Amino acid sequence: MSPPISPRWTRPVSGRWCCPFEGEPVCARFDNVRPATPWRGRPWQGPPRDAWTSSIDEAGFTEGVTKIRRTIAAGGVYQVNLTRRLSAPLPSGWSIAALGAALANGNPAPFSAVVQLPEQGVHVASASPELFLGRRGDMVWSSPIKGTAASADGFLAKDAAENVMIVDLVRNDLGRVCLTGSVETPALLGVEQHPGLFHLVSTVRGRLRPDAGWAELVAATFPPGSVTGAPKLAAVEVIRSLEPVPRGVYCGAVGWVDADRAEGELNVAIRTFWAAEGSLHLGTGGGITWDSDPAGEWAETELKAANLLAVVSGGPARTGRGAGPAS
Repeated sequence: MSPPISPRWTRPVSGRWCCPFEGEPVCARFDNVRPATPWRGRPWQGPPRDAWTSSIDEAGFTEGVTKIRRTIAAGGVYQVNLTRRLSAPLPSGWSIAALGAALANGNPAPFSAVVQLPEQGVHVASASPELFLGRRGDMVWSSPIKGTAASADGFLAKDAAENVMIVDLVRNDLGRVCLTGSVETPALLGVEQHPGLFHLVSTVRGRLRPDAGWAELVAATFPPGSVTGAPKLAAVEVIRSLEPVPRGVYCGAVGWVDADRAEGELNVAIRTFWAAEGSLHLGTGGGITWDSDPAGEWAETELKAANLLAVVSGGPARTGRGAGPAS
């Protein structure tokens, strides 16, 4: 898998970063950056609720879960993040800024972002609850989310196992660029409430080596372990074999970097909408382990998309229509 930072970059670019799951990043400086709200333009009016289709239907998704469990049983992986893409035609007069404002009001998130670069084809509105990388000087940290439930007491043993596996992966990733002995886990399996659901969240941090900067940090840790699985490279190969459409910016990273001050925050681009080729897209998925129940994993993808679709399209939060790849 190609790293998001090309080796030919000798100095990271300060500004807003939009890094797709695979492929080259887009980095831009803006003269003005403003909050998503208040929005004084035309209010967002999304596609009808029944216009959304899924790149993988329920039968296909549960079959994918079963295949991953077989791979785990054979010793190929420990965990794989399986996702699907929801798509609907873009409404007339659409604006990604209006969508970002709707999300800010209806699905507030700590690492939300709106990026619009028409000439580069970037139209992204992210309501991400997850921090991929934070940096202040030589201190760096990541807060992976694994484990989702409809209530604070609804987590299963599988949720905790998912989280601990990814914490171990993130520790190893950061250990590649941090001072020996500096990587630690100050928070493990914390419960966070977000719109419509609860998550288990941990934090891993360390101190960067003097010879490591943004380029080395991102190259060592991207793509985020919480949206790949473990071991990372083997999990990515399973993802490629099971997911019929590319993830795009979904499961990549969006955020800001100040290379001069050695500061920044990049989210994990989940709960993220993007516009491309006449369609609006949203990804949803989850970590699959040996203890995963196929029907339960499908239900988790529905839960994660439910509030977002209610905000963007209104109506019942069901995402199971459509059997083929999204257009």
